[in-house]
Order: sequence, then structure tokens, then C-alpha cells
Amino acid sequence: MSDDLHTISAGGITATIKADGAELCSLKTANDLELLWQAGAAWPRHAPWLFPIVGRLKNDQLHHGGRTYPMTQHGFARDLRFTWLERGAEACVLQLTDDQTTQARYPFAFRLTLSYRITADALDMVVGIANPGAEVLPASFGAHPAFNWPLLPGEPKDSYRLVFAEPEPAPVRRLTGGLLCERPERSPIEGRVLSLNERLFENDAVILDQPSSRSVRLVGSRGPALDISWDGFRELGIWSKPGGAPFLCIEPWRGFASPLDFDAEFVAKLGIMHIATGAAETLRCRIEIQSSD
Repeated sequence: MSDDLHTISAGGITATIKADGAELCSLKTANDLELLWQAGAAWPRHAPWLFPIVGRLKNDQLHHGGRTYPMTQHGFARDLRFTWLERGAEACVLQLTDDQTTQARYPFAFRLTLSYRITADALDMVVGIANPGAEVLPASFGAHPAFNWPLLPGEPKDSYRLVFAEPEPAPVRRLTGGLLCERPERSPIEGRVLSLNERLFENDAVILDQPSSRSVRLVGSRGPALDISWDGFRELGIWSKPGGAPFLCIEPWRGFASPLDFDAEFVAKLGIMHIATGAAETLRCRIEIQSSD
């Protein structure tokens, strides 16, 4: 059994998870169709976890207690090696805790636990963020899975759409230089449907900072569809690399990038969790595979 990778399976569906970043790096259907982006030249990741921030902080700096700490985009968890706590045929659990390396960038005690469980048609992921420290733990957390776009090789990318569980009339947010633009924009979602094309991402991610839905379906004119659902997350990012790339990221978030003018103490940042001493937050995400007709 490799210390680097672990594969779980049920009903023919398989998922492979890396110790590095506790990152999902493969999700295959029963007929061996790979659904997850395989970290090609356009973007070198699969499905990183974003912690302790989502997006960027101004000047890539975190301010706390009168000190300034370096904090690059999306935080550090995606680049650190997690410890395996459990490894079974259908489930696994990994954990990351603070140490001298993380404290130099993020001066808080934390215990981050990622659990994966697979069934015959879905992958369930549970995130636990615990505060074992003596002060409130301010944190954000995000999922960042990149799915092959198109899911079925050879299908036109423009034949795909996202169908939300509820109408999404609220304005969306955009980024400039990785920071949140001041003014919202009219949503490109028509009712419950967002038609997908590469032009949609010319100005980076589409951010729903007040979504009504807690699930969305990625579906094309034929082939499999994916239902992505979440609980505990409050925002949703949708992203593909500007200029065109064969993947689409559907990202439940708890938190978002700093507004352009925000450069204050991290604990005052909008959207973050404030986890009390001895308490924990639990977030859930599910990827359900709908087979082709």
C-alpha cells in the first residue's frame, strides 16, 4: 500500500486520493471514464482544498495582533502532506495540524480533517475544522474540484450547462488581480441555467456570494452528468482558465477573496468562520454521478 495514494471503490466507481494536500486526483465511472481533470499543462492541480483562505488577501499578507504574515492565494493546505488516519476499501480519512511551518504563516492552532467515502454512484467528502487553541480560530475553507470539460471526450464544450436547484437571480461577483471587485455584476444565469462557454471566464471566476441553491448539475447533450451538492458552504465559485482550458471548476466555498480595499486584521474579514476554542465546523460536499442514458 502506497503512502502517497489511496484508491477507494464501490459499485465500479473509483476515487483516488493523494496524501499531498489530501487531494482527490481521480474519479472514474464504472466503465473507466475519467471525470476529473488530470493536472495537465493548463493547470497543474486536480481538486485542491483551500485553507485557511479562499482567494487572495491584499498584497498576499495576513494581519493579526499587530504582525504581518505571508499568505499566498488559497492558503497552504493544498501544498502540505496530510497524515492518513484511516484507509479502507470504501473510505479514507486524512488530517493536517498546525506546526512551526504553518505558524510562521498563520499564527493559529487548528486540526483539519478530510474524510472521503464512496458509494455505488457518489463520492461524499466531509471536512472538519477544529480549534484546539486558546483563541478564536478565524478561517475560510473551499473545495476546488476541476472536472473534465467536456465530460465525454469529443463533445462540444458549448453543449454543456449548469442547472441549479433554485433560480439564481442575484448579481454575481468578479475578481481583478485575484481580489473582489467593488461592484456586483448582472448574473449570466438565466433562471436556473448557466450556459457554458469559454467567454464566460474571460474576466476570471464567476462568484455567487449569495446562492439560493445547495446543488448544481453539470450536464451536456449526451454522456454522464454530475450533481454537486454541499452543506455548510455559503458561496460558490465557477472557474476555468481564461483563454480556454479543458476543465471546469465547481467550487463550494466558505469565504471568498478580500475586497480590493480590505487590508485590516484578518479576524475582521468578511465571510470567514470564527471557531471558538474547543469547537469545530463541519462542511460537506457530494459528487453524484448520473450515468448516460
